[in-house]
Amino acid sequence: AGKGHLVMPSFSLIPQNDPTLLLIGAGMAPLKPYFTGERKPPHPRVATCQKCVRTPDIERVGRTGRHATFFEMLGNFSFGDYFKEGAITYAWELVTQGFRLPQERLWVSIYEEDEEAFAIWHNQIGLPAERIVRLGKKDNFWEIGPGPCGPCSEIYYDLGPEVGCGREDCAVGCDCDRYLEIWNLVFTQYNLEPSGEYTVLKQKNIDTGAGLERLAVALQGKKNFFEIDLIQPLYQHFHAL
Repeated sequence: AGKGHLVMPSFSLIPQNDPTLLLIGAGMAPLKPYFTGERKPPHPRVATCQKCVRTPDIERVGRTGRHATFFEMLGNFSFGDYFKEGAITYAWELVTQGFRLPQERLWVSIYEEDEEAFAIWHNQIGLPAERIVRLGKKDNFWEIGPGPCGPCSEIYYDLGPEVGCGREDCAVGCDCDRYLEIWNLVFTQYNLEPSGEYTVLKQKNIDTGAGLERLAVALQGKKNFFEIDLIQPLYQHFHAL
């Protein structure tokens, strides 16, 4: 709200007039008509804490310390207003000054071809080049079925080598739990058509998602979901049965 966003309540988990989704799996999913220009948003800047269910992660729940089926996604969205520079600046300010996470434990990834995002992180934010990791489409191009999509930039929090896989080459992008992705900044400028074709949207948009539970892991000094204050009462209840 302090950055001029309209804070809206969570939408239902059941998609409204969207046959492409069975359940809402991301903060941006209920807002898709605003990204495509089908509907006019109530404000050019919106923020939500969206309830989500992500069924592709079911097989990973309990095998990692960072996956859940139900979770809450914090997000700020821009519909034709600010773009990469604004999203990156706002995110870094909130993470380092608002949440006060130590900068020496923060890493960033970008889509491998996104020179503009690299320049913003390196030249304007001041991150050393070695802390900006380039990853491919699998990791840093966000899409969830047909609809708005685009390259993204992620902020990671280093939980420490004791949480990792132990390999010498462990780094951002490794599938172990050491480098925890806490925020994804999606530069939504394309639309994935049902045919599989990417078309350019009429306006450039921003879609960000920060997992509430993952942020709690970092802020509370924990190593996984199951240790945070939100989950522990449930864990202890069922453990006692």
